[in-house]
Amino acid sequence: MNKDKYTDNIQSQMRKGSLEFAILLIISRKKIYAGDILKELKKNKLIVVEGTLYPLLNRLKSSELLSHEWKESKSGPPRKYYDLTSKGKKLLKALLEAWKDLDHSINSLISHYEKNS
Repeated sequence: MNKDKYTDNIQSQMRKGSLEFAILLIISRKKIYAGDILKELKKNKLIVVEGTLYPLLNRLKSSELLSHEWKESKSGPPRKYYDLTSKGKKLLKALLEAWKDLDHSINSLISHYEKNS
């Protein structure tokens, strides 16, 4: 396996590992339509394939982390808007703390690496 494929694979795995966290962060702001979640993820270079989002939303909903409601759309059929449940808010808070700890640890390692490079 050459370095470019290896690097691409690691970057892809890192994005996948943080995708559910990112989705919860986006939904925490307001009730939101899946298409708008997708736009936000694409804007932040976290997802490129639409087919990845819907299974994740379904899994989060099945885990009782999300709720949804249907709203009429001015430009077509009704749309499903997602919101965090109380369980989802608790998980997001825990993930946020875990992310901050991980971020601190990784940044410390990066700092040592950069000093010694």
